[in-house]
Amino acid sequence: MNWTQIYDPLGNSVLSTICAALPIVVLLGGLAFGHLKAHIAALWGLASAMAVAIGLFGMPVTLAVATAGYGAAYGLLPIGWIVLNVIFLYQLTSDAGLFATLRHSITAVTRDRRLQLLLVAFSFGAFFEGASGFGTPVAITGALLIGLGFTPLAASGLSLIANTAPVAFGALGTPIIALQGVTQLDLFDLSAMVGRQLPFFSVLVPFWLVWAFAGRRGMVGVWPAVLVAGTSFATVQFVVSNYHGPWLVDIVAAIASIGAVVLFLRFWQPRDSWTPKWGVATAEENAASANKAGAVTAPLRADVIRAWVPWLILSVVVFIWGVPQVRAWLDGISVIRIPVPELHLNVLRMPPVVAAPTPEPAIFNINWLSATGTGIFVAAMIAGLVMGRSLGEMAATYGRTLRLVSTSLLT
Repeated sequence: MNWTQIYDPLGNSVLSTICAALPIVVLLGGLAFGHLKAHIAALWGLASAMAVAIGLFGMPVTLAVATAGYGAAYGLLPIGWIVLNVIFLYQLTSDAGLFATLRHSITAVTRDRRLQLLLVAFSFGAFFEGASGFGTPVAITGALLIGLGFTPLAASGLSLIANTAPVAFGALGTPIIALQGVTQLDLFDLSAMVGRQLPFFSVLVPFWLVWAFAGRRGMVGVWPAVLVAGTSFATVQFVVSNYHGPWLVDIVAAIASIGAVVLFLRFWQPRDSWTPKWGVATAEENAASANKAGAVTAPLRADVIRAWVPWLILSVVVFIWGVPQVRAWLDGISVIRIPVPELHLNVLRMPPVVAAPTPEPAIFNINWLSATGTGIFVAAMIAGLVMGRSLGEMAATYGRTLRLVSTSLLT
C-alpha cells in the first residue's frame, strides 16, 4: 500500500502546522499542566499523533500502526539501550560510595554561592546531561544545590536554566542520533551544523544563570569566572561536534569547563563579599541540615581520583566506539537490517521536501555491537571491575537498574 505525504491538508499552512503540532502540545500539556506520569503523557501524545495522521493527513491505518511500531523499536535501540546502561554505571558508582566523593570534589572548590551554582548546575550538570540526559542532570544538580543550602524551588529552577546549553547533545548525542534516524541526513553533518550554532548560546547561558540567581550586580562580581566557564565549554563543544561526532560533546566540554574554572579560581577570586538575597536556606535551616547529615570528612586526593575513574573510562570507551573506522568494523560483523513490514518504501516524500517523489526507506538497524549503549555497557563493566565489584554483584545491580528504568523505557 503506497501513500503520498500531504503537507498542507487544510489548504492553509498555518492551520495545518498547528494541527501537526497537536501531539506535541498534548504531550507537553499532559506533563506540565495535567501532571501526568511521563509514560501516560507519552501514550496520550501517541494517540493524538495517530488521530491526526489518520484523520487529518489521510495516512492509512496499517502504515500508521507500522510507523508507531518502528518508532517504539527505535526508542528501545539505540535510545533506551543508552539510558539503561548509563543508569547502570551511575548505580555502580553510587553503591560504591564514589558518587558522594565526586560531588564533594566539585562543591568544595569555592564557598561563593554564585560560583558553586556555576560549577554544579552548569559545568557538572552538562557532564550528566552528556552522560545520561532525560532529566537526570536536573535531578542530580538540584539535589546537590539543595545539599549546599539552596532552596528546592531555586535549585530546580536554576538547574533547568543551566541545562539549556548542553541538551542538544544530551545522553551521548541521543537527540542528534534520533534526528538522523527521522531525517536520514548524515549524522556527522547534523552534529557539525548544530555544533556551529550552539556555542554562542553556551557562552550566554552561564551569564543568564548567575544573573537569574544573583542579579546584574551579583553577576558582574564573578563575570571573569562565568566567561571562563562558558567559553571553555563552547570551544570544546564546537571542536568535538565538528571533528568527532555527537557522542562525547557534552562530556568532554563539561570536563573542560570544570577544569578551566577550577584552575582559574586558583589564581582569581571575587573581590566583592556578596550575600544572596533569595534562593538559599537560612542559617538556622543550614545548621539543622548539617546536624542531620552529620560531620563530613573531606575525601583524600586518591579517593577523588577513584571517584572520577569510572566516568573517565566511560569517556574513553565511548570515544573509541565513536571512531568511524571502529563503528564500521563493528557494524560489519554484527549489524542486522530489517525492512519494516508494510512501511518500507511505501511512503512517498513529495516536493518541496525533496526534488522529486521519493520512496522513504524504513529499515530497522539492529546494530547491537556498534550501538553507543553497548559501549557504555562495556565501560560500566570495566569500571565495575576496577571498583572491585564481582560479576554477581554487577548482575544484581543491572537487574535492579532494569526494574528502575522499566517504566521510563515505555516513553
